Amino acid sequence: MKVLDKKIYLASKSPRRRELLRQVGVDFDLLMLRSDPARGADVTEDVRPGEPAHEYVVRVALEKGAFAWRVLQQRRQPLRPVLTADTTVTLDDEILGKPADPAEATAMLERLSGRTHQVLTTVAVHFTDMAEHVTQVSNVRFARLTPQAIRAYCATPEPYDKAGAYGIQGLAALFVEHIEGSHSGIMGLPLFETAALLRKAGVLI
Repeated sequence: MKVLDKKIYLASKSPRRRELLRQVGVDFDLLMLRSDPARGADVTEDVRPGEPAHEYVVRVALEKGAFAWRVLQQRRQPLRPVLTADTTVTLDDEILGKPADPAEATAMLERLSGRTHQVLTTVAVHFTDMAEHVTQVSNVRFARLTPQAIRAYCATPEPYDKAGAYGIQGLAALFVEHIEGSHSGIMGLPLFETAALLRKAGVLI
C-alpha cells in the first residue's frame, strides 16, 4: 500500500523519540497504547529467563509494533506506517532496566562507573504486509563517578524512566567519556537506521 501523506504513527511515550523525529522532519501522530494489564500478554517488557539482550529488544519492539498495528485497524484510523522502538542497557551480559528507586539507580550507576557498557535499540516499522526491524548497538564508556556525583544525579528525576538509570541527553552527558556508535541510538531512536526503514515504507525519499 502506498503512503499518501508521508505521515506515520509513533507508538511510544518517549519524549526523546518525538524530539528526534521532529529533528529530521518526520511528520507523525502519536498512537497511544494502554499499559499493562490492558495490553495483556500481547506485549510484556519483562525479561524472559535466559533471554539475551539482543533478542529481548527485538522481541519487545516487534510485539509493540504488531499490537499497535492491530489497535490501529480496530480503531479504524487511517492506515499509515507504525514506528515502535525499544532500548536496553547491558553490562556483563546482564540487562539493566529502569530503576525503581534511588537505591537501585545508585547501584546501577556504581556498576557503570569507569566501565564500558552497551546500549541496544531496536526500531520496528509495521505497515500492511511490512514488519521490518533493525537493531543498533553502541558502546558507551563512563568516567569514574564519585559517590557525590551519583548521589546528586539520583536526587533528580532523570534516572527513573530510563534503562540503565541515565539519559545521555541530560545531566548524565557529563558522565560519558567516550561513545562508539550512534548518539541518537543511545537516546532511544537511531536516526540513520530509522530513516532506512521509513524509506522502505515509502515515507522518506
